[in-house]
Amino acid sequence: MSGPATVLIVSDPHHAGPAEQARRGYELACASNWAVRQLVSLYRGHVWLRDPLGNGRFLDAFLARAGAADLVIANGDYSADSAFIGVADDAAFASAQECLAKLRARFGERLHATIGDHELGKVSLVGGHGGLRLASWPRTTVGLGLRPFWQVERGSHVLMGVTSTLLALPTFEREMLPEERAEWEALRGAHTEEIRAAFARLSPHQRVLLFCHDPTALPFLAQVPGVSERLGQIEATVIGHLHSPLVLRTGRVLSGMPPIRFLGASIRRMSTALNEAKLWRPFKVRLCPSLTGIQLLKDGGWLTVELDGDARRPAKFQFHPLQWVDGLKG
Repeated sequence: MSGPATVLIVSDPHHAGPAEQARRGYELACASNWAVRQLVSLYRGHVWLRDPLGNGRFLDAFLARAGAADLVIANGDYSADSAFIGVADDAAFASAQECLAKLRARFGERLHATIGDHELGKVSLVGGHGGLRLASWPRTTVGLGLRPFWQVERGSHVLMGVTSTLLALPTFEREMLPEERAEWEALRGAHTEEIRAAFARLSPHQRVLLFCHDPTALPFLAQVPGVSERLGQIEATVIGHLHSPLVLRTGRVLSGMPPIRFLGASIRRMSTALNEAKLWRPFKVRLCPSLTGIQLLKDGGWLTVELDGDARRPAKFQFHPLQWVDGLKG
């Protein structure tokens, strides 16, 4: 298709259906003692998100308020992942299924959705519960109908979606089951080959909008043969995962910090990502925050992008805040 286009981008809805909503206090249950529970409560209540199972109203508000668009991108994390094993958990699968059904009902074939880390499982913030589970893979790709790699062309722009967890698999090595490692590696190999082939097919005049849920994957993506030679054709890389521009700004300030390896899997993973954050720069990162943002700033919303048909003018990004009003939690 040629001509100008409007692209709408939403990320990290973290919808919780009835079964996940019944798990109130699921994070506190992972804490090993009273002191850790108090720290988690303070962090959740004042910084990150007081009610991680109450995002449904934000999803519904977004669906009601979002305008018309030629293409719609959902950039991962469709459930609360309250069992920390991705959609291998029946409750998380039901939440993601409900979330995607709402998005598909609203946007139809215009919707293209990437896979986030919560679809596949990640270790809890405290307590070391859960992690990557191979059973989540067929439930994500078949049950939810999410493609590990997708591509759509609009004029001189090529929009691509990749699976950040597969690309950044070495970072998750301690979070997977040893008996599943070989199959995860095989999935990663197939995924990187698909990405390599897509970048090799690019014409010199084409510009890429890349969608990658977790920026931890970007240094690994740069190592895929042929990608580094095409970095100049990437106009922007839209990430999610970080929920708030404050987190992205902090990440840039802390770029290059040494990894912290003694405070559990979550801190090790996050600090490793920050250590390599300087390598994000060639990808021209743009954050699409979660619909809620974080408790501290209430800074959530979504993005739209105006694309010029022949890519002669830069893509024009606009942020649309979703304020905590009209019955939304505040």
